[in-house]
Amino acid sequence: MIVIHHNPACGTSRNVLKIIEDAGYSPIVVDYLNEGWTRSQLLGLFAAANLTPRQALRTTKSPAEELGLLDESVSDDALLDAMLVHPVLVNRPIVCTEKGVGLCRPSEKVLDLLPSWPSGPYFKEDGEQILDELGKRM
Repeated sequence: MIVIHHNPACGTSRNVLKIIEDAGYSPIVVDYLNEGWTRSQLLGLFAAANLTPRQALRTTKSPAEELGLLDESVSDDALLDAMLVHPVLVNRPIVCTEKGVGLCRPSEKVLDLLPSWPSGPYFKEDGEQILDELGKRM
Protein backbone atom coordinates (compact mmCIF):
# COMPACT_ATOMS: atom_id res chain seq x y z
CA MET A 1 0.00 0.00 0.00
CA ILE A 2 1.18 3.51 -0.81
CA VAL A 3 -0.16 6.65 0.85
CA ILE A 4 0.63 10.16 -0.36
CA HIS A 5 -0.17 13.25 1.70
CA HIS A 6 -0.88 15.45 -1.29
CA ASN A 7 -1.59 19.04 -2.24
CA PRO A 8 -2.94 19.15 -5.82
CA ALA A 9 -1.90 22.81 -6.17
CA CYS A 10 1.77 21.89 -5.63
CA GLY A 11 3.85 20.95 -8.71
CA THR A 12 6.18 18.74 -6.67
CA SER A 13 3.24 16.92 -5.14
CA ARG A 14 1.65 16.42 -8.58
CA ASN A 15 4.95 15.07 -9.93
CA VAL A 16 5.25 12.59 -7.07
CA LEU A 17 1.68 11.37 -7.51
CA LYS A 18 2.24 10.93 -11.26
CA ILE A 19 5.49 9.01 -10.70
CA ILE A 20 3.69 6.68 -8.29
CA GLU A 21 0.78 6.13 -10.68
CA ASP A 22 3.04 5.73 -13.73
CA ALA A 23 4.97 3.07 -11.80
CA GLY A 24 1.71 1.09 -11.70
CA TYR A 25 0.46 1.87 -8.21
CA SER A 26 -2.92 3.16 -7.07
CA PRO A 27 -2.05 5.17 -3.97
CA ILE A 28 -4.31 6.35 -1.23
CA VAL A 29 -4.34 10.12 -1.71
CA VAL A 30 -4.77 12.17 1.46
CA ASP A 31 -5.71 15.80 0.79
CA TYR A 32 -4.25 17.00 4.07
CA LEU A 33 -5.24 20.64 3.47
CA ASN A 34 -8.90 19.60 3.64
CA GLU A 35 -8.59 16.72 6.08
CA GLY A 36 -6.13 18.34 8.46
CA TRP A 37 -3.72 16.53 10.75
CA THR A 38 -3.76 15.00 14.20
CA ARG A 39 -0.81 15.39 16.56
CA SER A 40 -0.25 11.62 16.69
CA GLN A 41 -0.38 11.39 12.90
CA LEU A 42 2.26 14.10 12.50
CA LEU A 43 4.47 12.63 15.21
CA GLY A 44 4.25 9.19 13.58
CA LEU A 45 4.99 10.49 10.09
CA PHE A 46 7.88 12.64 11.25
CA ALA A 47 9.38 9.80 13.30
CA ALA A 48 9.08 7.34 10.41
CA ALA A 49 10.65 9.86 8.01
CA ASN A 50 13.35 10.81 10.53
CA LEU A 51 12.21 14.45 10.45
CA THR A 52 11.82 17.00 13.19
CA PRO A 53 8.85 19.35 13.09
CA ARG A 54 11.30 22.12 12.14
CA GLN A 55 12.61 20.06 9.18
CA ALA A 56 9.03 19.40 8.05
CA LEU A 57 7.98 23.05 8.36
CA ARG A 58 7.03 24.69 5.08
CA THR A 59 8.66 28.09 5.24
CA THR A 60 7.67 29.50 1.85
CA LYS A 61 4.15 30.09 0.57
CA SER A 62 2.86 29.47 4.08
CA PRO A 63 2.07 31.64 7.11
CA ALA A 64 5.23 30.42 8.93
CA GLU A 65 6.96 33.80 8.93
CA GLU A 66 3.91 35.85 9.92
CA LEU A 67 3.21 33.38 12.74
CA GLY A 68 6.76 33.84 14.05
CA LEU A 69 7.65 30.19 13.47
CA LEU A 70 10.96 30.78 11.68
CA ASP A 71 12.73 31.76 14.91
CA GLU A 72 14.90 28.82 16.02
CA SER A 73 13.71 29.31 19.60
CA VAL A 74 10.18 28.14 18.69
CA SER A 75 9.70 24.70 20.25
CA ASP A 76 8.70 21.53 18.42
CA ASP A 77 5.46 21.51 20.42
CA ALA A 78 4.65 25.03 19.26
CA LEU A 79 5.40 24.06 15.65
CA LEU A 80 3.13 21.01 15.96
CA ASP A 81 0.36 23.15 17.47
CA ALA A 82 0.62 25.57 14.54
CA MET A 83 0.61 22.70 12.01
CA LEU A 84 -2.64 21.42 13.49
CA VAL A 85 -4.27 24.83 13.04
CA HIS A 86 -2.62 25.55 9.66
CA PRO A 87 -2.11 22.25 7.77
CA VAL A 88 -0.30 24.11 4.96
CA LEU A 89 2.66 24.51 7.34
CA VAL A 90 3.60 20.86 6.75
CA ASN A 91 5.90 20.49 3.78
CA ARG A 92 4.75 18.01 1.16
CA PRO A 93 4.36 15.53 -0.26
CA ILE A 94 4.95 12.93 2.42
CA VAL A 95 4.80 9.41 1.01
CA CYS A 96 4.43 6.15 2.95
CA THR A 97 5.30 2.79 1.35
CA GLU A 98 6.49 -0.63 2.47
CA LYS A 99 10.04 0.69 1.94
CA GLY A 100 9.62 3.63 4.30
CA VAL A 101 8.28 7.14 4.75
CA GLY A 102 9.75 10.28 3.28
CA LEU A 103 9.30 13.91 2.44
CA CYS A 104 9.65 13.74 -1.34
CA ARG A 105 11.31 17.03 -2.22
CA PRO A 106 12.60 17.03 -4.88
CA SER A 107 10.00 14.76 -6.41
CA GLU A 108 12.47 12.11 -7.62
CA LYS A 109 13.10 11.23 -3.95
CA VAL A 110 9.94 9.12 -4.20
CA LEU A 111 11.94 6.62 -6.29
CA ASP A 112 13.77 5.57 -3.11
CA LEU A 113 10.40 4.52 -1.66
CA LEU A 114 9.06 2.58 -4.66
CA PRO A 115 9.78 -1.10 -5.29
CA SER A 116 9.42 -0.50 -9.04
CA TRP A 117 9.70 2.64 -11.15
CA PRO A 118 8.03 4.00 -14.28
CA SER A 119 9.54 3.08 -17.63
CA GLY A 120 12.19 5.43 -18.95
CA PRO A 121 12.81 7.88 -20.29
CA TYR A 122 10.80 9.74 -17.69
CA PHE A 123 10.28 13.48 -17.31
CA LYS A 124 8.80 15.65 -14.59
CA GLU A 125 6.01 18.15 -15.24
CA ASP A 126 8.56 20.91 -15.96
CA GLY A 127 10.39 18.78 -18.56
CA GLU A 128 13.34 17.79 -16.35
CA GLN A 129 14.38 14.21 -17.10
CA ILE A 130 14.77 11.97 -14.04
CA LEU A 131 15.06 8.52 -15.66
CA ASP A 132 17.01 7.64 -18.79
CA GLU A 133 15.88 5.37 -21.62
CA LEU A 134 16.87 2.30 -19.56
CA GLY A 135 14.89 3.48 -16.55
CA LYS A 136 18.00 4.45 -14.57
CA ARG A 137 18.25 7.63 -12.51
CA MET A 138 19.80 10.61 -14.24
